[in-house]
Amino acid sequence: MLVRHRRFAQVTGMAAVLLAAGLATPAASSAAPIPASPAAAAPVADRVLRVYNNNIENLVTNNADGSCTRISGPDHLTSMLVDDAGRTGTSGVVAPDVLIVQQVRGTGQASAYADQLSAKFGYPAGTYRAIVVWDDPEPWGSTHRCDDQSLGDLKKKQTNGIVYNTQRLSLAAGDVSAYWSAGWLKPGTAYDNGAGCTLYKPPNNDDGSTNEWKWKRTSAIAARFTIKATGTSVFVATMHLPQENRQNACAGAGDKGIGGTGIHLGADATTLLNASTIRIVGIDANRTGIPASTLSGHGMTGYGTKATNGSSKIDYLFIRGTVQSSPIGHTVGGTKSNHLALYGFIAF
Repeated sequence: MLVRHRRFAQVTGMAAVLLAAGLATPAASSAAPIPASPAAAAPVADRVLRVYNNNIENLVTNNADGSCTRISGPDHLTSMLVDDAGRTGTSGVVAPDVLIVQQVRGTGQASAYADQLSAKFGYPAGTYRAIVVWDDPEPWGSTHRCDDQSLGDLKKKQTNGIVYNTQRLSLAAGDVSAYWSAGWLKPGTAYDNGAGCTLYKPPNNDDGSTNEWKWKRTSAIAARFTIKATGTSVFVATMHLPQENRQNACAGAGDKGIGGTGIHLGADATTLLNASTIRIVGIDANRTGIPASTLSGHGMTGYGTKATNGSSKIDYLFIRGTVQSSPIGHTVGGTKSNHLALYGFIAF
């Protein structure tokens, strides 16, 4: 039986404490806060669910010269959130409903990030809340390709999460899934058309102490929300597949995943998905060429065709719902991360 490792990050004014303790990115930003729009102030009248997906890289980006740059939460949000025309930083940017994120340090960073999002739109602390897979994951790795070790250290703890707007969405305790593990091909193992695949977790995790806990960065989680205004159910999942998935798709023991992509949904998550009207899955799949139809068996279509990580598209957003067209291909070019954000505005 899977052990539930979900954590509810109750973001009731925690940001200041976390910032003082050095657990989160400072909230100072040169960008002016985006004013709350009339649409955001009147949630019952707004029949659009605004969803984003991004690997935020612990809010530390890797540069080509080996240096790293720390990004503040508000600056990252300003670079990612868009209006209906796909533009960032305008008065037409409406408060999002769901942010699907990969690579956060744990509850501390996720809570501070959620509070910074609340503040950006003039909402009270606690308006946005976060769910993460691991509350405080163990560190792994060494420099994380940062010539400044202090910045590399900020990337050593990694988990995945979902940030949601409590003004618009409710969440019952029983509607958060158990975590599930990604699959991988352990180095030195023959692929054999997927026969060599295992779940990426002990005892099939990395050898040695340096990367002993790396597997936790690929643990996934899902939740089933309810839109308060209409009672519409919304399934959301966040996933981060290992780098090995690029060359050898693995989803579990002897399993190549849906359509040979390495993607799979845990049993608990599948139950929530089947009970949901709108369905959303955000993934850093570490794999190119995944078709938009991959999750069509669950009624979902992929959105966004542009490269998201350098010249490669490895990030994906699948949605079942009526998605508005995007003048920028559902991909936000100026995202302050090594991964470009994807988004979908869903009518309900």
